[in-house]
Formats: sequence, structure tokens, C-alpha cells
Amino acid sequence: MKVDVLLGLQWGDEGKGKIVDVLTPAYDVVARFQGGPNAGHTLEFEGSKYILRSIPSGIFQGGKKNIIGNGVVIDPLLFRQEAEALAAAGHELTQRLAISKKTHLILPTHRLLDAAYEAAKGDGKIGTTGKGIGPAYADKVGRCGLRVGDILHDFDARYKAAKDRHKAILHSIGYDYGRRLEDIETEWLEALDYLKRFELIDSEHVINQYLREGKSVLAEGAQGTMLDLDFGSYPFVTSSNTVCAGCCTGLGVPPSAIGEVYGIFKAYCTRVGSGPFPTELFDEMGETLCRKGNEYGSVTGRKRRCGWIDLVALRYAIRINGVTRLIMMKSDVLDAFDLIRACVAYRIDGKETRDFPYEINDAVEPVYAELPGWKTPMGKMKSEKEFPGAFNNYISFLEDELGVPIWIISLGPDREQTIIRNENHQ
Repeated sequence: MKVDVLLGLQWGDEGKGKIVDVLTPAYDVVARFQGGPNAGHTLEFEGSKYILRSIPSGIFQGGKKNIIGNGVVIDPLLFRQEAEALAAAGHELTQRLAISKKTHLILPTHRLLDAAYEAAKGDGKIGTTGKGIGPAYADKVGRCGLRVGDILHDFDARYKAAKDRHKAILHSIGYDYGRRLEDIETEWLEALDYLKRFELIDSEHVINQYLREGKSVLAEGAQGTMLDLDFGSYPFVTSSNTVCAGCCTGLGVPPSAIGEVYGIFKAYCTRVGSGPFPTELFDEMGETLCRKGNEYGSVTGRKRRCGWIDLVALRYAIRINGVTRLIMMKSDVLDAFDLIRACVAYRIDGKETRDFPYEINDAVEPVYAELPGWKTPMGKMKSEKEFPGAFNNYISFLEDELGVPIWIISLGPDREQTIIRNENHQ
């Protein structure tokens, strides 16, 4: 068997959680391979809404096994809050969720470091969520991080050494954190004990054994390709590899084990926080996209910046990830628009290019194609046979530009508002 990978192709917030939930019935195992609790996946079904931050989105589908992989960073306190809220809603996780021993821990002092570093940047802020993800990954790369497996091996001494090192850094840069550390630490340590209720595994062995046994695995990424540490709009990126290659390092599976690569994108574009965004709209059209799309962060509540779809960035993301099938989200948000625009190229210093450049700055001017809108509400449609002609034309235009078939169309937030196109489109 192969590992199928599902990831975002834009700047995150594409709707990955919903699609994992939709696809999970076809898989035996769902595994999260990177990211931290700054990435919220929203799922809606049976009249309820759930926001997952660290827990894989396959947790709601029957008795499927869910795994938090070694490429993830986890805050025990936020994890406990998330897991207990799900248990209170009738979704007990302890028998369905396993955590890699090699998953790195976000310490209370990582949160303080995150706040201190961001404050020091002044006007050059990255737009971090302040959850400690960046400093935790920095410790991982610096070979001084703490992992979930360490809670079983002389943890107190290792934790004290890490905390003292972080406090020395905070003092050296003059960051006054007052009693914030004491306020967090006691509850954090209690949450660390809560983690021990879950199965702690050597996930690379477990997942490869599942594959040998013929079990199907769906790997779930967080954020989006354009936030990838290596290939995103650096330095306005996240601290991990959000691309398909991150699945191999984040779960311990070889490249030869990768099967389908599902790439998710919105019918328009959004971005949270700072960083370049060539197709961003600053007018009423942008406000309309934000309002109709309910474009506010599921974890942070921050308003998302909105703009037209960027096919230059999408082609780049598809190429890097080896995407085999596309999934388009929030098509219904464009239902009432008379005109739809799509960026097909960039104009830089008077020259047009269809390739994503080394750096995006104010000199990048989007070149647009214009298509008529479909002016038809699609939220209640059950089949692609109901699609208006103008929407079918939009789909065909995107497939021609991107060179990959669009397999799934999402027409709303609920799991039922999902149309899987027929086999001729696969």
C-alpha cells in the first residue's frame, strides 16, 4: 500500500480538515505529519462545529487509527484542552489516537520566547500566532529540544536544563515576562501527565508496518505550501516543511511509499498575518470575499486578507508537491459575482512570467484573465450535473491552466456540501 498525502496549496486555511473528514472512510489510518497548534482545521457535520489544532481530522470517522507524527510540535496544555473538549462532546480519543515519541514538545518558555522575538522585530513582524511553534522548531534544529518520549526518561532534569537556558535568553534580551511562566507551568506539567494516557509509539515503525499489512494511510498536512520553510514566501513562512516531502520526514516513510497527492485550494486566495500577497484586494470586493467566506482564523480569530486566485503560485505549488488530484474549496463564495478574475502571470520590471520568482515584492504586478460569474447559488447542489455553465467553464479554465484534474468541489462548510466528480475527471 501507499501513503496518500493531503496538503494545502496556498497560504493555509484552504479547508483541509473538512476534506480529511470526507476522505477518511476510505482509509484505515490518518496521520498528521507537521505543524503545531497554530494550525486550526474546522469541521462541520450533524449540526456541530469542531476546531482541531493538533489532533488529526480523521478522529470523527468510526474506529480509524489517528497518529500525531514526529514532524509535529505539540503543546501538552493546548492538546489536553482540545482532547477533553472532544471527549465532552462524545468523542473519546484515548483508544483511537497515538502520538509519536519523537514529536517535539512546546514548553511554556517557548511561548515567552515567541512573544519576545516577535516584539523585537518591530515593524518587521512575521505575524506569528505566539504559540511557541517557531522556538520549539528552532530547538529541534539546534538539537536541544525535548520530545514526547523524554517524559518517560529523566524528564525533570532535561526540562529544568531547557527552561534555564530559555530564561537566560529572555534575560539577555531584556524581556520582562513577570509571573507568566509560573501561571502557565503548573497546568502545563499536569497536562504532560495527561499525555501519558495515550499510546506513545515509534510511529515510523508503526506506519511502515501498517503499509506492509496492506492498510491504507492518509497523511494530513497543516498550513499551506506557500508557507513552507524552504519554498514559501520567506521569511514570512512557518517553521516546518508543509510540502509533500515533509510527509516523508514527518512520518518516517520513504518517497517510494507516496501514492496520490491531493492538493487543496480555494476558488480565491487568502492570507493571515504579514507577508507578500500579489492578488490581495483592498476594496469592497475584498471585504465581500472576507464576509461571504467568513474569513477569520479558526484558532486566532484574525481577519484573513483576501484576493483573487493566484495561478502562478498554484502552478508552483502543484509542481513542488507532485499533485495528482485537485480539490477546490469555497466555490460557493463566488456565487454572486458578476466577474471572476484569475492571476495567470506576473509582470516584473515590464516582463511577464508564469514562473514563481525568488522573491515577491511590490514590483510584482499580477496579470489577470477575466471570466463571467455564474450568478447561481450552489450550496444545495448534490451533483456536478447541476453546475451552471459558467462555473463549468471556470473549472475547465483552471484545469487547463494547472494541468491537473479537479476531483472534488466543496460548496459549503458542511461535510454534505461536497461533490466528488465522476471517474472521467480522475
